Amino acid sequence: MNTKTRAVLVGCGGISNAWLTSASKIPAIEIVGLVDINRQAAVDKKAGYTLSKAEVGDDLNAMLKLTKPDVVFDCTIPESHMPVTLTALRHGCHVLGEKPLADSLAHGRIMIAAARRAKRLYAVIQNRRYDLRIRGVQRFINAGRIGRMTTLFSDFFIGAHFGGFRDRMRHVLLLDMAIHTFDAARFISNADPVSVYCHEWNPQGSWYDHHASAVAIFEMTNGIVYTYRGSWCAEGINTSWEGMWRIIGKKGSATWDGGDSFRSQGVAKKGGFVNQYRDLAIKYPKNGKQAGHHGVIAEFIRCVRNGTTPETICTDNIKSLAMVFAAIESAETGKKVKIRI
Repeated sequence: MNTKTRAVLVGCGGISNAWLTSASKIPAIEIVGLVDINRQAAVDKKAGYTLSKAEVGDDLNAMLKLTKPDVVFDCTIPESHMPVTLTALRHGCHVLGEKPLADSLAHGRIMIAAARRAKRLYAVIQNRRYDLRIRGVQRFINAGRIGRMTTLFSDFFIGAHFGGFRDRMRHVLLLDMAIHTFDAARFISNADPVSVYCHEWNPQGSWYDHHASAVAIFEMTNGIVYTYRGSWCAEGINTSWEGMWRIIGKKGSATWDGGDSFRSQGVAKKGGFVNQYRDLAIKYPKNGKQAGHHGVIAEFIRCVRNGTTPETICTDNIKSLAMVFAAIESAETGKKVKIRI
């Protein structure tokens, strides 16, 4: 395929900047259309990114008939993901959308079935798993350096003063942010969710209307237990956006701060009340999938062009989405919830 992959972007709000900036650096992409319910937003994006040949409009169906693109980039709000995706698939387009995959698990299943019927790719921007550091951690664990993983912990604590809709949002931490951490837990552990018990609360002094803190205990496949602790209203000593991690294996443990700090120890000599340990070094990969939106978009376009499957394909990503909605159900009912995908 020598011609460029034609793309229509729908949803010209703030997040579309990351998409358009990345797309402008990928020679294989041609943005042929911009769509937003506020047509002026599409006009502004066309001017801001000098997309002189791109059509603009407020009707996705009409835009797809006019431009006949290969792919649709969905930057709309979660409630619009299903109608946008189904419309794009009916027009024979592949779809790459913002997270979360859908605004409910039931809608996610409908979208996956539609993609299968259309024989088109539907994938999700799960950009954080493309960072070279998390890929180095995953490689270290999978190599068995600390033995088979038994237990995984993550902490996410940031005092985020967003203002606007997030301050009014129900389940703001679990819905808006936790999917990144849950997806990272699946990636690091190479395991999938089985059940969850979750407790949500809103700490005294919180500037959010609803619960902004949560603790969740997931049972995962391979006998792994994963514990998530998080808060959007934790002032001071904030974690990185990737969280703080502790990984326990049969022969050792590792910690990772979500950035450049990684430490691991394995058993060097058994005996006594506490065994003797030795430090284990990690080597981060020097190259690989590029991080951020650019990396996910570039891989998606490669897969569209060569017929392969992107890492964040919908049939896999729905497992991370299922963790979110099961955690919310558990928090609302006060009961342990089995996770059915």
